Amino acid sequence: MVERSRVRFSASERAELWERWRGGQCIADIARALERRNKSGVYRILATEGGIAPRPRRRAAGALRLEEREEISRGIAAGQSIRQIARVLGRAPSTVSRELNRHGGREAYRASDADSVAWDRARRPKCCRLARHPRLRWRVAQKLALQWSPPQISGWLRRAFPADQTMQLSHETIYKSLFVQARGVLKKELVAHLRTRRQMRQAKSGTLKNGLGSIVDAVSIRERPAEAEDRAVPGHWEGDLLSGANNTHIATLVERHTRFAMLIKVDGKDTATVVDALAKHVRRLPAQLRRSLTWDRGKEMADHKRFTLATDVKVYFCDPRSPWQRGSNENTNGLLRQYFPKGKDLSSYPQAYLDKIAKRLNQRPRQTLGFECPADRLRAVLQ
Repeated sequence: MVERSRVRFSASERAELWERWRGGQCIADIARALERRNKSGVYRILATEGGIAPRPRRRAAGALRLEEREEISRGIAAGQSIRQIARVLGRAPSTVSRELNRHGGREAYRASDADSVAWDRARRPKCCRLARHPRLRWRVAQKLALQWSPPQISGWLRRAFPADQTMQLSHETIYKSLFVQARGVLKKELVAHLRTRRQMRQAKSGTLKNGLGSIVDAVSIRERPAEAEDRAVPGHWEGDLLSGANNTHIATLVERHTRFAMLIKVDGKDTATVVDALAKHVRRLPAQLRRSLTWDRGKEMADHKRFTLATDVKVYFCDPRSPWQRGSNENTNGLLRQYFPKGKDLSSYPQAYLDKIAKRLNQRPRQTLGFECPADRLRAVLQ
C-alpha cells in the first residue's frame, strides 16, 4: 500500500470520509478505504468537526462564477471597458468594478486567483446560539455539570420556558458546542459530565470501534438445539474473524462434531462483505452439514437474517465476553497463529493459500478426537 498518511485529503476524499462516517464505519475502516496507512489523519478531520459532518459549501446564487471571472480577464486583455464587460456578462457595471478593485485592478487581475480568494473570503461563520444568549449558555452549562444529557436539557428548556424562544435549542446544538471547540462557548471540561465521555459526536449507526454491540433480532446461544451442545450431530459450526494488521481479517469456521475447519478470505469487516463471503462457502456444503452457526457479538454478523435466508443455516450468538462458548473455534484460531502470526497483514493471502492451510490443519491428528484427523472424521460422517 502506498504511504499516504502525510498527504492532504482532497475535497472528494473528505466527502467520502464523511459519507462513510455517517454510514457507521469506524476510523480504521475509513482510513483503509481511503488508502491511508495511518488513521490519525482521518481522526484529526473528524475531531476538528467534533464528529459532526459540516454542511457542504455552496456559492451564493448571485456570486460571480469562475467562468465569469475568466470572461472579465479576457475583456481586460482585449482592452474592453467595464461597461462593455458587464454587458457581455449580463451584470451591473458596479459588480465588475468591485471585482477588479478587490483583486488588484486591471493590471494585476487573474481569474483563478480572484476566484480562490473569493471562495476563502466567503467563510463567514455565524455566531452560534449559545454565544448570542449568555443566560441560555449559563443554564446549559449548569445542567451539564449536574450530569444531565443534552436531550434532557433540551426537553427541560422547552417545558421551563415555553414562551421564550431565546431559551430553547436542540440537543444537537449542545453537542456541537461541546465537541466543536472552535465555537468556544462551552468549556471542554463539561464533556467529562456526559455519560459516555466521548470526545466527538458518533454517527447514529456507527461507533469508533467495531466492538460489541446490539444486533437486531439476535438469537441467544441458549436457544441453540441440544444436539449442537453435545456435539452428537454434525453440521453445527462455530465462527469468528481472525484479525491481522491494517484492519485485515480471515473468517474461520469450525464444525463442532468433527473439528473440521474452513478459512475464508474476506475483503473487509463490514457485515455485507462478511455475510456474502460466508454464504458463498457454506452453500457448497451438503445439507446434512448445514444446521447452525454460533458467532460472537461482533457486528460483522449483524445481517445474520440474510445469511440464514441464503444458506438455511440458523445463527446463534454467544453471550458478551464469553469466548469459551465457541471453544472449538477459539482453539483453532490459536492453532492458526502458527501460520498467520499477530501483526501480519492478512489481505495478501489468496483463497488458494487459505485452503492449503485449512487442509494441513484438517489432516493433523487431534487429541480430542482420539488422535483421529478432522478430515477423516468428516469423511466418515459423509459416507
